[in-house]
Amino acid sequence: MESMAEVLVKGSLLLPCGRRSLGFSCHKRRPSFVRFPRCSSLAFEDERRSSRKSEFFRGRLVLETSRRQPTNPTPVSSTVQRSLSIGKSQKWWEKGLQPNMKEIESAQDLVDSLLNAGDKLVIVDFFSPGCGGCRALHPKICQFAEMNPDILFLQVNYERHKSMCYSLNVHVLPFFRFYRGAQGRLCSFSCTNATIKKFKDALAKHTPERCSLGPPKGLEESELMALAANKDLSFNYTRNPVLVPSADDVAERAPPASQGIPLSPTATATEDSQDKSLVTSGR
Repeated sequence: MESMAEVLVKGSLLLPCGRRSLGFSCHKRRPSFVRFPRCSSLAFEDERRSSRKSEFFRGRLVLETSRRQPTNPTPVSSTVQRSLSIGKSQKWWEKGLQPNMKEIESAQDLVDSLLNAGDKLVIVDFFSPGCGGCRALHPKICQFAEMNPDILFLQVNYERHKSMCYSLNVHVLPFFRFYRGAQGRLCSFSCTNATIKKFKDALAKHTPERCSLGPPKGLEESELMALAANKDLSFNYTRNPVLVPSADDVAERAPPASQGIPLSPTATATEDSQDKSLVTSGR
């Protein structure tokens, strides 16, 4: 009886590559596995996320799939554009503005705008973003500005310039003040849509062009002093010095001593009676 080794040798076949393949074996063959190069778990996860439609990853069959549905994140560019569009949305007091309408930025800006207006009629509009009457009246003010391009409309936001409004004695809204050239302030009043006739009458009264003698006056002296005294405002104002005539000017304007002013008989009699009374009181 042949040994097991001889049987194995006889039953073997020589392959072209020089290797021998056993025809049979008494041992159980283990299943062969293909070994693939290792990759880090993070790289595998990134690769799987980048190609979710593919079921194979570098030759491996991906059996486990994530139950979580992929969500499409909003692109950053669209988010930025949406935020910019929201930020650029016009507020109600910025709508319908005309070229002759300007928003005041500071107390100095208000003073300079009035002084640089020349002989133009200037209307200062005090408003507040939370004022319903101001919001309802704003479209009509824009219409008046469009119909009167020679008039300068200055808008003062009460919420931004509360301290300045207090110094200017503005305590009710909406509030309007009219200025022109050397005349300074012409009128001031408060009106709404119900009392818009008050604004129309003031506009008709002061709209005709007038030539004012002297430089523009702007705010009153007391208002300028109040703005300068307000510590919340960065506004400086120096009061114009009052010219006091010198002694030489007074002497030149006085009449000569030789030319006395004649007194009336009544005045002379009154002086004599006063002298007598003084003397009598002295006794």
